[in-house]
Amino acid sequence: MIRLTLSQRLSAVFFALLLVCGGALLWIQMRSTAVHEQETVQRLSRGLAEHIARSGELMDGRGMRNGEVRALFGKLMAVNPSVEVYLLDDQGRILGHDAPEGHLKRARVDLGPVQALLRDEPLPILGDDPRSATGRKVFNAAPLWVQGRQAGYIYVVLVGEQREALAANIAANSTLRTTLWSLAIVAVVGLLAGLVAFRWVTRPLRQLTRRIQSFDVDTATPDAAPPPAPLRAGERDELAILQHSFGHMAQRLGEQWQQLRQQDLQRRELVANISHDLRTPLSSLHGYLETLALKDATLSADERQRYLSIALSQSHKVGRLAQALFELARLEHGGVVLDRQAFSLPDLIQDVFQKFELAAESRRQTLGADIPPGVPPVVADLALIERVLTNLLDNAIRHTPEGGRITVTLRAAEGEVQISVADTGPGIAPDRRDTLFTAMPALGSQRPDSGGLGLLIVHRILQLHGRDIRLLDSGDGALFVFSLPTTRQ
Repeated sequence: MIRLTLSQRLSAVFFALLLVCGGALLWIQMRSTAVHEQETVQRLSRGLAEHIARSGELMDGRGMRNGEVRALFGKLMAVNPSVEVYLLDDQGRILGHDAPEGHLKRARVDLGPVQALLRDEPLPILGDDPRSATGRKVFNAAPLWVQGRQAGYIYVVLVGEQREALAANIAANSTLRTTLWSLAIVAVVGLLAGLVAFRWVTRPLRQLTRRIQSFDVDTATPDAAPPPAPLRAGERDELAILQHSFGHMAQRLGEQWQQLRQQDLQRRELVANISHDLRTPLSSLHGYLETLALKDATLSADERQRYLSIALSQSHKVGRLAQALFELARLEHGGVVLDRQAFSLPDLIQDVFQKFELAAESRRQTLGADIPPGVPPVVADLALIERVLTNLLDNAIRHTPEGGRITVTLRAAEGEVQISVADTGPGIAPDRRDTLFTAMPALGSQRPDSGGLGLLIVHRILQLHGRDIRLLDSGDGALFVFSLPTTRQ
């Protein structure tokens, strides 16, 4: 099965329309020429019937004179074979003729066109053809007077059977040649016009094709590809809609591609930073274990215990980092299903505070809570929200100097409870704020402003809840704020 392209289909339809229009114009021209020829013949022969009526005694008081009628009609038709002469009575009945046997198809002629001709109405006027049951031809007619009264009419058909047969034979060849030439001219003109129209009609399609072919997702950034202009209300142009849709698609693909590239870059940085975080405790752990293995006989009990304590601490650090990585991987790849339930935030905060009381006391830090009465229960995954508070408090304690203060504040708003965690530490450097919740810092937990994997986990948990966390400007230290829906939402 042959499949035509859109351009080929448009060209075929346009070319067919040109052929139809050309054929219609040709028919109109031929019709106009035929009418003009009929009028010309009828004007040239205007006095013919009257001359015949005066040329002899065709009728007398007793009726038609057959011999003279046939003789006269025979001579006239011999001189001019293109005409046929008939004698009609005053009712239009055919009284005399010189038609061969069997050629006469009518017994009478309608006198309406005859009267119209005698009144000099506009030509051409067509009358009945006696040699055809339904045909009509141009004619000439004149009244026939006998002894001072009108006895009938001389009726002359100006395009007789012989002329019509000869003209049809000649016209067939001429019409064939004319038709062939006309079709050839129409085809050439139509082809040229079709090519021009085709280029004009398909210009937007070619432009769109070039745009698609030159589309490069690497360069399709929001800056390089501005959003397409909005469509007009009620736009029905398929090409305009297609161009607009492609513009939106290209812009969306560019944005998604840039997001993928950014995510890939962040993952590379995360792997590099985690490798650095793992290298330090693993090297320390390996060094102390190797020292114990090589110098076990020479080490005192206190030295041996100190080396084991350091190795155990580094081992715990590696374990915590591995656990954090596993938890982040589960959150990133949809391995966590939320168990939403209603619970009291003040009770949860008190439970989390109990886990950090000793750590805060050792650094002479103060843990405080600003909780107004009547805080409504919230709806969320209790275990994951506990993990969020744990990570935020752990970061605050580690980054707040001795003697500092960490404060958790709850504020009930319309349909939600806002939670903020503030500390009096050094705060977050401006160059770290944009990627604080999406990328791990270059030195992980070794930097004083680093949140490590903890803030990445916090961000992902709140995303699963349909929420977000923000870092707000504070007079001193860092201030993290997020919210949770209440049961009365």
